[in-house]
Amino acid sequence: MAAPSSTRTLWKGAISFGLVYIPVTLHSATAEHRMKFNLLDKRTMNPVGNKQVNKATGEAMQKEEVVKGFEYEKDQFVVVSPDEIKAALPRTTQTIEIESFVDGAQIPSTYYNKPYYVAPAAKGQKPYLLLLETLRRTGKVGIARVVISTRQHLAALFPAEQGLVLELLRWHDEVRDTAGLPLPGEDDAKVSERELKMAEQLVNELADKWKPEAFHDEFREKLEKLVEEKVKAGEGEHIMKPLEGEEVKPSADIIDLTELLRRSLRKGAGAKAAQEEEEEARPAARKSASRRKAANDEEAPARPRRAAAASKTAARASTSVKAKPRKKAA
Repeated sequence: MAAPSSTRTLWKGAISFGLVYIPVTLHSATAEHRMKFNLLDKRTMNPVGNKQVNKATGEAMQKEEVVKGFEYEKDQFVVVSPDEIKAALPRTTQTIEIESFVDGAQIPSTYYNKPYYVAPAAKGQKPYLLLLETLRRTGKVGIARVVISTRQHLAALFPAEQGLVLELLRWHDEVRDTAGLPLPGEDDAKVSERELKMAEQLVNELADKWKPEAFHDEFREKLEKLVEEKVKAGEGEHIMKPLEGEEVKPSADIIDLTELLRRSLRKGAGAKAAQEEEEEARPAARKSASRRKAANDEEAPARPRRAAAASKTAARASTSVKAKPRKKAA
């Protein structure tokens, strides 16, 4: 199954060659599905980040202490400021400027870098179709320069089955030559005509139409299946997993709601047990207070409400604090 299309516009501008101007938009033509692993603390499952440290001393560096430098010789650097970098950025023209048209077969595959779908913008349908059909008939591709995200690229504009594709190309000095590689030369080995015919026969037997959906990333699929099986088996680990005897304090950035609820329930169960113990001890205290209150009521049956409340409080206090014996008068 092919990756779903992306309708999000990544770049908006125009194609220009000669006096022709075609408003267009760029859209991502690829999608990566690599398995991404996070670095974790095996004790707590907390994420481990990449920290900027001084490689010589191992000390952590603050952002304001780090500068950008270019190594022009071994261990020799020139520091370049952000303003100097900004001044060197290419001028953004929002234009795919076609400088020449070449045969597509002339471009080596090692130059291909990243493709984008090109769609016509408002009022650009007719000139877009004109360029598309012209490239199809002539078998040419447009070689252009384009600035995307402050970076200048070499690019080739190809006619595809559904429309135009802009293929970002590598610059010439980014493609390595083959000097020094043990590649076969004309005098190193000879291939007989009989061997060639047998090889051609084998190729013809395996000949087929291009079916990209028939091929899968088996490594990624196996890892995804493994992860799914581990989750079903209950082997998933919660972030901020507490160490033995250690109380976990949730940070302001990461809150594990499940762990907070679990700890809240434990705390609630403990409070409930303490409350039950307290309620079990209350009946005996109430009976003792009632006896004292009945005796007092026989001596003074008509006391104000405030005095009765004070008497009740004193009666409760008497259950937990022993009265000191009075000293005999001399």
